[in-house]
Amino acid sequence: MPDMTKSDTATAEPDSVDAATPAPQPAKSEKTRSLWGDAWQDLRRNKIFLISSVLIVLLLLITFFPGWFTSGNPAYGDLSKHYLQKPQLGKVFSTEWLGYDQQGRSVYARLIYGARASIAVGFGTTFAVTIVGGLVGMIAGYFGGIVDSVLSRLVDVFFGIPFLLGTMVTLNSFPERTAWVVIGALSFFGWTQLARVMRGAVITTKQSDYVQAAKALGASTPRILFRHILPNTLAPVIVVATISLGVYIGSEATLSFLGLGLNGVSWGNDISDGGSSIRIAQWIMLYPSIMLTITVLAFIMLGEAVRNALDPKTR
Repeated sequence: MPDMTKSDTATAEPDSVDAATPAPQPAKSEKTRSLWGDAWQDLRRNKIFLISSVLIVLLLLITFFPGWFTSGNPAYGDLSKHYLQKPQLGKVFSTEWLGYDQQGRSVYARLIYGARASIAVGFGTTFAVTIVGGLVGMIAGYFGGIVDSVLSRLVDVFFGIPFLLGTMVTLNSFPERTAWVVIGALSFFGWTQLARVMRGAVITTKQSDYVQAAKALGASTPRILFRHILPNTLAPVIVVATISLGVYIGSEATLSFLGLGLNGVSWGNDISDGGSSIRIAQWIMLYPSIMLTITVLAFIMLGEAVRNALDPKTR
């Protein structure tokens, strides 16, 4: 009996030790991030993205709230007092800060209000070409066959027309060139690049398993296009649209410089006006040129940063 009790006690000890030891907890699975989540993590650490974003936010504030930055009237001129008056660099943010032009108008006030026209044309054109080019490219890439052939040949025809030359000829037929007219002319010849980018992305995406599964389940064509294909083809379109926005702003300034742009206050018109007085009043042309360069560069830098973040090959 004593031996049995001793053996039972000996065998019971390991069981009590095992019962007191806590069971190991399963490791928590890390939350997987999507392509957009990974891109945002990269963009937050990208200095180029941060700098360009700050510049663009400042430009948008100038566009929507010009009264915050100047109290001057861009159309008012006083030849008797301010004819070609030189910049007063010590009077920061005043109407005299950047000097006056040949009509006695404040260069600084025109610089602030000129941002509205250029930014509006850039965003309006980008929105229009993204919608038109995206739809054409989506239809061509998804249906293929004769539809793809017809739409691709149409894109080739528009690609054969020089962008600025076609826009100039179109605008020359309008006696009054408002912002909507300029946006329409730029969009008419600018949608082709977005169409090609979208077409290539759709051709690649429509071969995915989830698209084939949606077809097998009887999903309608619009549902497949806008619910399954479109969200997975937006990355290259966003990159091209962001870079193109800066290009369209520069195009509007070029057209205005040639006398075929907006009939109003814009950076292109001010650069054109300053060209006739460049020998004696360089500031009229200098400051709008600097502002235009910074704006175009900011959008191009933003597009490059977004492209590097959305491209898996760079990570």
